[in-house]
Amino acid sequence: MSPSTDLNAALEERKLGRFGLGLVLISALVIFFDGYDMQVIAFATTRMEKVFHVTNAAFGMALGAGLFGTLVGGVLFGALADRFGRRPAIIAATACFSALTFALAFANSLTTLIVLRFVAGLALGGAIPLLWTLNVEFAPKRLRATVITLIMLGYGFGTAFAGPISTVILPRWDWPGLFIFGGVISLIAVAILIAWLPESLRTLAARPDSSDAITRILRRMGVEPPTDPEAIRILREGPPEGRRGLNLSGLLEGRLKVLTPLIWVCYFASSIAVYFLTNWGPTILRNMHFSTNGTGWLSFGNSMCGMTGGLMLMRFTDKHGPISIAIMPLIAVPFLLVTGLAPVTLVLFIFLSLALTFFVSGGHYGITSVISGFYPSHIRASGSGVANAFAKVGSILGPVIGGFVLDAHLQPRTPYALLAVCPLVFAAAALAMGLVARRRDPPADAIGQPVPAE
Repeated sequence: MSPSTDLNAALEERKLGRFGLGLVLISALVIFFDGYDMQVIAFATTRMEKVFHVTNAAFGMALGAGLFGTLVGGVLFGALADRFGRRPAIIAATACFSALTFALAFANSLTTLIVLRFVAGLALGGAIPLLWTLNVEFAPKRLRATVITLIMLGYGFGTAFAGPISTVILPRWDWPGLFIFGGVISLIAVAILIAWLPESLRTLAARPDSSDAITRILRRMGVEPPTDPEAIRILREGPPEGRRGLNLSGLLEGRLKVLTPLIWVCYFASSIAVYFLTNWGPTILRNMHFSTNGTGWLSFGNSMCGMTGGLMLMRFTDKHGPISIAIMPLIAVPFLLVTGLAPVTLVLFIFLSLALTFFVSGGHYGITSVISGFYPSHIRASGSGVANAFAKVGSILGPVIGGFVLDAHLQPRTPYALLAVCPLVFAAAALAMGLVARRRDPPADAIGQPVPAE
């Protein structure tokens, strides 16, 4: 057995260990700020609108600007990472996000807010996919899907704790305090990244005179460094699968010509609903005369229910395949209609709010978890990347549409009923997707079962 094969086997067969868990935790911490940033501005919206004297629709443009920034940032910082390495790109992106979040506290006009949200989105959108990539490179293949799921729980906790944090900060320091807190805490994350974050082994292996650095990282991982310098050739052989370039034609071959558009529709419709609720949910609650504390804690409960729904749905998708994803958005439709249109008591409304978030957000976690499993290995990265682009467009439209809906001066709960269109479309597309995927037995690593992203 060759030395390179020994190293490859050692990397694949090892346990996640302290090194892997540490990388997961620090990645989840950075992604926590994505969730916090996305939710906390929703608590600041009402007070900021009074300061800037703008409508909900105009403010929705500012919310959408940040999400558009994340779309562009993934490309920009991905190029920087290819040139300078994953570690410096992740640290730079997180540091920029920290500084720009802090600067949001001093925004004095809508234009300034839009620019700062866009640039902060660039930084955050750059850090997150790089953290995913870094974790996939270090995780054993059998644990990659689990690792990414654990990291994404950081986003859920970020949205959850934004509410309780807001109830403490807003009465004392008003909306600027929310961004000062976010900027300072994320700066602590930058310090942790500088002290602990490893560089990608692939990146190091492509550089001359990197053997010592690779040896140090392997020892941190609990892998015995090879004595033969040629053993690290396994790290140099070819680019990672996700770097082979975009393959659009393969996404529309065979049954994929039906499945791929259905995936796009699912992800797009789900993203509109989720980001509508994330960005405007607290405003709807305030319009219903919930207190700041009540809004914060109900938003916390909603976020926790969404994460719980996603974790529960994963057990069904593992057993029954992607058709089970249709269940959650389908159940969400009547909950949204009743919440938006029926006369309900306060207690019943709280129950309905928690339940609809359980199903809306749970379905979103579900479609995210199975996308890569619909594609064979050689086009998996392209399939996931294009689907994510459709999701980003939906996430941008969600807060923008929400702003116009709220400016229509409807009854406070009516937006819930209007939002039912999105999970209805999602459920119909997911049901069709599952039926098509079951029509014939697919290849082992292709259509119908979730598999770890490569």
